[in-house]
Amino acid sequence: MGILTELYRKARKTCVFNKRANWSDSVFRTFCSKETKSDAHNGTEWPRRIVSGLQPTGELHVGNYFGALRRCVRLQEQGEDVMLFIADLHSFTTRQDPKQLQERTLELTALALAAGLDPERSVLFQQSAVARHAELCWLLACLATHARLAHLPQYKEKSATMKEVPIGLLLYPVLQATDILVYRGTHVPVGADQLQHLQVAAQLVKTFQHRYGPAFPTPRPLLPDDGSDRIKSLRDPSKKMSKSDPDPKSRILLTDSDDTIRLKIRKAVTDFTPQVTYDPENRPGVSNLVALHCLANGLVPEEAVEEAEGLSTAQYKGVVAEALCGALGPLRARALELRARPELLRPVLRHGAARARRRADRVYEDVASLAGLAPPPPPLHSHALRVC
Repeated sequence: MGILTELYRKARKTCVFNKRANWSDSVFRTFCSKETKSDAHNGTEWPRRIVSGLQPTGELHVGNYFGALRRCVRLQEQGEDVMLFIADLHSFTTRQDPKQLQERTLELTALALAAGLDPERSVLFQQSAVARHAELCWLLACLATHARLAHLPQYKEKSATMKEVPIGLLLYPVLQATDILVYRGTHVPVGADQLQHLQVAAQLVKTFQHRYGPAFPTPRPLLPDDGSDRIKSLRDPSKKMSKSDPDPKSRILLTDSDDTIRLKIRKAVTDFTPQVTYDPENRPGVSNLVALHCLANGLVPEEAVEEAEGLSTAQYKGVVAEALCGALGPLRARALELRARPELLRPVLRHGAARARRRADRVYEDVASLAGLAPPPPPLHSHALRVC
């Protein structure tokens, strides 16, 4: 795995973590310390494991970076067992262009490595490369109910705009649960708006245990305390920043040039009060800029507001833009360098998928035994007798 070591060593040169930016790490530790290694209802001990995923649809924006990629890298640096997968199966709830899907998978791989994810310490892989996701999803779907899934806000919101609703959209939370449970993930980095989907996973764990016996830990959320899950649209600060927003000026992409970042921040919607304050309820636009400044420079809101003393909102936009350029520039440059070498990226995904399959196979073997299904076949060896 010399190539992987070289990739990680180069990526680390572009990822200098501000010591003060780790002020929220203690929150993760405190939150998780409240959970024991055993599920109280059955006494089974589960090794601590972090599982997270990102869809290769649309280009990643700063909310995806600060709220997901960077969090996974920091958890890795704390010695956690981190699994980050590219959720290509999830993307099929809408029509996908196969060639573009492959391209975006490689782009996301390059960004993960550029952000500092080490493919030898963490597991980085493509979801569809591990068949156990689909197999276990069917079993768990048989334990879920239509009423529960159709009641979830994301399903109601998205299905309301569709003439024909795909079944995959209804089962989306079941596949999300499978993504965690197939590796016996114990903790998931999420935002507050994703807690309902994690509750679906917890309910499926409980139902499976009641019917067949204990097979999975109950996954717990890792909630951020730095605002990285609440980055708002630059054009409408009442909404979250989104890859699917039709207005490209609503988000800052990780691939945006410095000039584009400056333009988008300059066009960001604020209000008519010139002073810079942090008041998300009454001044969401300006507060969103403060949050971005904090995430880019490792500050807390009080420090960012103090730095902005004497500046008008228009002047402060320049400060925020430069902070983002400084934080994203090295990441963008390294990702572009890696993306130009697909012959290095594909082995990273294959290596991660092989590790993920071994973990998933062990879990599925236990599940099959409990549920009365056929045991998985033993792995084939080159010297094994082949019968045609």
